[in-house]
Amino acid sequence: MATKTPIHITVTGAAGQIGYALLFRIASGQLLGPDQPVVLRLLEIEPGMKALEGVIMELDDCAFPLLAGVEGTTDLKTAFDGSSWAMLVGSIPRKAGMERGDLLQINGGIFKPQGEAINAHASSDIRVLVVGNPCNTNCLIARSNAPDVPAERWFAMTRLDQNRAQTQLAKKAGVSVDAVTNIAVWGNHSATQFPDFGNTLIGGKPATDVITDRAWLEGDFLTTIQQRGAKIIEARGASSAASAANAAIDSVNSVWRETPAGDFASLAVVSNGEYGVPEGLQFGFPVSSDGAGNWRVVEGLAHDAFSAERIRLTTEELLGEREDVRALGLVP
Repeated sequence: MATKTPIHITVTGAAGQIGYALLFRIASGQLLGPDQPVVLRLLEIEPGMKALEGVIMELDDCAFPLLAGVEGTTDLKTAFDGSSWAMLVGSIPRKAGMERGDLLQINGGIFKPQGEAINAHASSDIRVLVVGNPCNTNCLIARSNAPDVPAERWFAMTRLDQNRAQTQLAKKAGVSVDAVTNIAVWGNHSATQFPDFGNTLIGGKPATDVITDRAWLEGDFLTTIQQRGAKIIEARGASSAASAANAAIDSVNSVWRETPAGDFASLAVVSNGEYGVPEGLQFGFPVSSDGAGNWRVVEGLAHDAFSAERIRLTTEELLGEREDVRALGLVP
């Protein structure tokens, strides 16, 4: 039986906590399947290279049959050379007292050069998932600086919000998490995101029929999902790592694996005007995939006045971020 050609996967911020939680799962086959060899191309900044050496030693020590090679580097060309998937994890988180414009400018210094390097050096079939926050607008920056890579190949991660919502709804309904389906997280991965309980199903029934406490759905449920990241930082003294890595795996799987019939996944993709969202925004939508790498935004979902207002608010925030990065010269 012929061995498949290894697929090159770039992970940035590879020695960080999310990278550490992610790399071993990729190398074990959880990202692209149990028969697909991979080469890991791991990008770090110079102060992180010593830690990355240790991570690479651990990867070696796992003796993963699918791991066909590892390259650790600080060089963008080397990191993205020939890659078919890039998982952009490394970013600068918002710190106390930091204005949004400052955060976007700092991250622009990371994602603009990475977009240029992807454009110049990645494989012609490259696909990119941005995990580092603010991920929607970081993705917009990188995408805008890689004009030769089709816009539909760029994704930002709202799957962690979907997974969080799925668990909270399951707990409230007293069911297993796999009974909760059709969760769309609209808009920005931020405190304005909207986990759409109105179109969610629990055991095949509308979630609002199963959970009749509308005040909880519009109140505690939404704020729990919107503020979950901050609560985790408060509890463990560091941001989400294992759950973010898990959601990154789920996000890639939602693109290349076939979506179960009647369901959809949440992913921030380029808007082509669906649901009235301005074109060009990197926006959280419900998406489905045919299993051959082709995805589409699931259309036809209805929104009541409460939901429509939440989607308007998150859209306005993303438009504001786009204007900020335009003013900084990071996107056209």
